[in-house]
Amino acid sequence: IMNAFGLMQIGLILSSTTIISSLQCNHLPLQQRKVIENSLRLLDKMGKKFPQQCLREKMTFRFPTQVLQPRQKETVGAAIEEIFQHIFYIFSKNLTLATWDGTALDQFQNGLYLQIEQLEACVIKKHTQHHWSKEVNRLKLKKYFQKIDCFLKDKQHDLCSWEISRAEMRRCLQLIDKMTRKL
Repeated sequence: IMNAFGLMQIGLILSSTTIISSLQCNHLPLQQRKVIENSLRLLDKMGKKFPQQCLREKMTFRFPTQVLQPRQKETVGAAIEEIFQHIFYIFSKNLTLATWDGTALDQFQNGLYLQIEQLEACVIKKHTQHHWSKEVNRLKLKKYFQKIDCFLKDKQHDLCSWEISRAEMRRCLQLIDKMTRKL
């Protein structure tokens, strides 16, 4: 749960990011890499090593890598924005049974939120909604994240389901990182 101070910080950061955002759209790929590196570090910091008792509960979600294939920076940017929104959504509910470091979790969520804002500003500027509206890709992403969401619900958001989801988000962010480096 985010406290008032945290929300105030986000508000201040957001007001300053809009001014800076026009300058930063050009540096978005580099910025995304930093955000992803930071997010990966925070995912590791949030929890400890993968719990042994959860190993037998492995689940394959199969990230739709083709959504990151287009060679246009803007299209990939729109896809990444969507992915970040899904991750943010998943990591902002029913976390009671996840025994994670609260500070790292807050920082992870804040980082994602700020990057979503940044991407939205840049993506809208470039009017790439049209390109990205390849509904097929959007639906593939939605399906992938729904699978994770349903898995969490089926397991009643228990410790193992969260740890498996955390590991999956790690893989997801690593894939995005690999793609942005190619661009």
